[in-house]
Amino acid sequence: MSDQTLPVSSAGATPVCRRLVGRTAVITGAGSGIGLAATRRLASEGANVVCADIDAAAGKAAAEAVSGTFVQVDVTDSDQVAALFETAYDTYGSVDIAFNNAGISPADDDSILTTGLDAWKRVQEVNLTSVYLCCKHVLPYMQRQRRGSIINTASFVAVLGAATSQISYTASKGGVLSMSRELGVQFAREGIRVNALCPGPVNTPLLKELFAKDPERAARRLVHVPVGRFAEPEEIAAAVAFLASDDSSFVNAAEFLVDGGIAGAYVTPV
Repeated sequence: MSDQTLPVSSAGATPVCRRLVGRTAVITGAGSGIGLAATRRLASEGANVVCADIDAAAGKAAAEAVSGTFVQVDVTDSDQVAALFETAYDTYGSVDIAFNNAGISPADDDSILTTGLDAWKRVQEVNLTSVYLCCKHVLPYMQRQRRGSIINTASFVAVLGAATSQISYTASKGGVLSMSRELGVQFAREGIRVNALCPGPVNTPLLKELFAKDPERAARRLVHVPVGRFAEPEEIAAAVAFLASDDSSFVNAAEFLVDGGIAGAYVTPV
């Protein structure tokens, strides 16, 4: 049996590559949605995974399922974020991958005309400041190693704008995209790649809760997806694994769209 692949499962699934053996990945928002799917995928490819989440029950469950390490973290707190990466390094001896994924999209984030300042600030803190803090605190470890892959969760709305207004979320993801480009350029000569992952709509608990409250909003979003459905978290996790691995060694400072073709076509309502 090759060291690079696992056997095909009885369900006929594609073999999982073992591209990340011996590497350490830190994932924020690891307890659910894309973060949980990425935790499982990166662990299946051989990575040591440090699961960070503010929800202790969800985060612990995610870590235990992959024999990883859980750290409860408020990603808007600089000291806690610093401690997260210190724990990863002290436990496994390196920090090779940072998937900065934690984020929120609250119901009170809507049109700029109705969204209050408190909602705006809360979204910027969780979605944008957290990425700033994670990058700030992980980069020194990667600089010493002369290698690393940072994957920041942005969104297709940072590239195209939202079909239904969510002003704070869209602005925060635009910031993530711009930050990722700049960092990718700045640290490329040190062996560090920084990319912005830009998913289309994904069947996560966050999206399901949001659209269950507003089916019309869901319909307005879905009609623009050429494949006719939202993504599954596992499909986004596959992109994370690619960006984390050496298979993407020449992918840097990119907006990495995984959107079912939204950015490539205009679909009118039927």
